[in-house]
Amino acid sequence: MPLAHPVSAGAVTVLQRSLHKTAEALGKDARMYSRIFGPIVTRSDSLLEEFLQPIIHMPRHPLTAVRFGVLASLSARQLVRRHFLRETAGALFAGLAAHSFLPLSSAGSAAFGLMLGMLGHAVGWPIPSGGAQMISNALLQHLKTLGGKIQTGVFITSLSQLPCTRVILLDITPRQLIRIAREKLPVRYRRTLERFRYGPGIFKIDYALDGPLPWIHEVCQRAGTIHLGGTFEEIAEAETEVAQGKCAERPFLLLSQPTLFDPTRAPLGRHVVWAYCRSSFDMTERIEKQIGRFAPGFYDRVLVRRATSAAQLESRNANLIGGAITGGANDLWQMVARPTLSAVPYRTPIKGVFLCSSSTPPGGGVHGMCGFHAANAALKYLQGHSRSTH
Repeated sequence: MPLAHPVSAGAVTVLQRSLHKTAEALGKDARMYSRIFGPIVTRSDSLLEEFLQPIIHMPRHPLTAVRFGVLASLSARQLVRRHFLRETAGALFAGLAAHSFLPLSSAGSAAFGLMLGMLGHAVGWPIPSGGAQMISNALLQHLKTLGGKIQTGVFITSLSQLPCTRVILLDITPRQLIRIAREKLPVRYRRTLERFRYGPGIFKIDYALDGPLPWIHEVCQRAGTIHLGGTFEEIAEAETEVAQGKCAERPFLLLSQPTLFDPTRAPLGRHVVWAYCRSSFDMTERIEKQIGRFAPGFYDRVLVRRATSAAQLESRNANLIGGAITGGANDLWQMVARPTLSAVPYRTPIKGVFLCSSSTPPGGGVHGMCGFHAANAALKYLQGHSRSTH
């Protein structure tokens, strides 16, 4: 099961692979949930083909994209108020939309809820066996089989440090590109990059447990991801407080419990859980109160915990500016102009230099399409450059 969302002590809502079963559990909102998600789940392949592209492109499925866009342009609050009657359906959509890292009153926040819900029904929310590092390991191994070489432990402060080559792909954010490229960037382009916004950072806690979390709702034991935040209004209030630079008393949490489904990640009988919320403050006490609200007594099962602040995340990974993990704020403008308004946003004004990070379209996520599109842009550049020299 992709997702469970405890709403209160007496109510829980779930997103199952089956659209019918998910809708059926929503009671009075079943029909509307099916009307909203049914068409986009049916056309999920076509929609993904559209939305894993740069925003500025020739649509391959224009009618499908337009139909999706009618709902996607709304705020999550507008969509819920217009279409859902019960608290459980509103809470479920709030949790999905909160992945946007936007206030739920922001235009376009509904798009994230629709897309994540669609993916949950169409393909699920899979987790990599052995942990996310296994994906990187597989990619690195494939690169080596192609003759690629990997060098680590070098901190680049200038493009002049890089080997002489026809193409350079930079997996960095606009702020770092400014620092590394310096005077090679035209003034107008540099000023555009300087206006790029990153959004809020996160505060994360990893737990080692001597058993699974003692959820008050048994169904939570069958979900890989748990959304903790309660009702739509509670989640909306927490996300608004974050956007205002405040410390949310009851933060919205994304919690993962991978060892329920992948026991290779912990010793026999042990479990790992991690949870995070959007905040630049120390949220340890508030996070643990929120977990304890829906899994009372969970702390008795904690063997070890490790809290990581937004500042610590950035110190470990320079791409996480301010601890932000999305590569840039996800408002409508920055989804279109990411990091600049261009049909080929991966290309920089410097000859042969391309950006391939999540600060480019289609943005942050476990899809790899930023690098894919940047690589294709670099190949086209090389092909054109080769023709011009013959």
